[in-house]
Amino acid sequence: MWRAAFFALAGFGIVAGVVWALLGSRLLVVRSISVTGTHLVTQAQVLAAAEVPLGTPLMRVNTTQVAGRIEAIRQVASASVTKDWPDHLAIKIRERVPVVAVRMAGGGYDLVDPSGVIMRWSKARPAALPLFQTSLSGSALRGDPGLAQTSAVLAELPRWLSKSVAQVAVAEEPVGAPADDQVTLYLRDHKTVIWGGTDGAAQKAKELAILMRAPDQYFDVSAPGTAVTR
Repeated sequence: MWRAAFFALAGFGIVAGVVWALLGSRLLVVRSISVTGTHLVTQAQVLAAAEVPLGTPLMRVNTTQVAGRIEAIRQVASASVTKDWPDHLAIKIRERVPVVAVRMAGGGYDLVDPSGVIMRWSKARPAALPLFQTSLSGSALRGDPGLAQTSAVLAELPRWLSKSVAQVAVAEEPVGAPADDQVTLYLRDHKTVIWGGTDGAAQKAKELAILMRAPDQYFDVSAPGTAVTR
């Protein structure tokens, strides 16, 4: 009987010791936090959003909640938070990347990512970003299917073509139509390319490269194999 009581007390003592070490001891607390993946945002912004003071027991850090607070930063697309025992917290973020510029009525440009999130405002349009022709303001583009389609097309363009795109527009098909939204590329040399949807990108690029050897100004490769030029 006394042996059972002894082992029960011993077990309780071990459990209590482990709990104390994890939650109450100064041995297993956050002593350092590393942040990687920052370019647009600063490490100070990430740490402020994380809200994990040094000295916090590592066991008490809810990594999911910390990641959620960091992802509330507009420029952050996603965040991962990892406990590195015994005393370190590692934060890795992936920032949003602007794909188009949207001209503002009051001047300047909103730089927008594929999901329609405004990254920042710029007085001048960055040379690397095409102008997105739209009647919507940058703040109204979040979740816009036309922008999503445009972003997908821009991502699949070969380098020789993407660097030549000055403006881009999308014409939505009627409801119930089988085709994807039609994306049109306006190039810096004043040529127009009707690209169409995201299907057959490699074939479209191959055909376009051949067709553009001619002095035509209009190229429709939206249906590979039946290109139209003029």
